[in-house]
Amino acid sequence: MAKTANLYARIEPEVKEQAENILAALGIPVSNAINMFYKQIILQRGLPFELKLPLPDLAELSAQQLDEELAKGYADVEAGRVKPAAQAFAELRRDCGL
Repeated sequence: MAKTANLYARIEPEVKEQAENILAALGIPVSNAINMFYKQIILQRGLPFELKLPLPDLAELSAQQLDEELAKGYADVEAGRVKPAAQAFAELRRDCGL
């Protein structure tokens, strides 16, 4: 028989409900999902997903901030960090699940 340990966590009720509904639709018990998450932390030696801030809405950027973002894009083009439009759109569709 496998040894088990209890885990207690405080979670926002709405987040808990939404996550449990998705897991139920997938047929995965919450305890199994948590166990999988912990195993991925061990395998990845960190969180199993990328953490970063969302990109700002362009309408919220000041003129100077927009100029800085455009300069980054120009620098990428000049350095040859480009890809064909078809590839970029295919990756975008894949990443958005379309």
